[in-house]
Amino acid sequence: MAITLVNPSGLPEIDAYRQVSIASGTRLVFIAGQVAWDAEGVTVGGNDLAAQVEQCYLNIGTALAEVGGSFDDVAKLTVHVVDWTPDKMPLLMEGITRAAAKLGLTPVPPATLLGVAALDVPEHLVEVEATAMLD
Repeated sequence: MAITLVNPSGLPEIDAYRQVSIASGTRLVFIAGQVAWDAEGVTVGGNDLAAQVEQCYLNIGTALAEVGGSFDDVAKLTVHVVDWTPDKMPLLMEGITRAAAKLGLTPVPPATLLGVAALDVPEHLVEVEATAMLD
């Protein structure tokens, strides 16, 4: 595996992610921000944040598989959520958990979570981008 996750002593230990990601592979992969579009470009989930998060993660999984990778190769996930407030965290985690179940992996929360005013299309509530390292 090309990614090692570390929580250095002296930094807070966060259950959802690790503070440091060490990438040791040979191919650095940048996956463009994925929104809740299906293969035909139709937004999935309507106004349901969890459903949109799930689709974003499934899209990241599709992109990773296309280049011979998986979520095990992800060094960093960044999530942008429209009008973010902490009370949306359960919906975010629900979407991540549902996608993880479909992909057969342990849920992978973002390393960076950003609240934004809007995305490219008004119906999009979330966008997820990934950086991966492949051997």
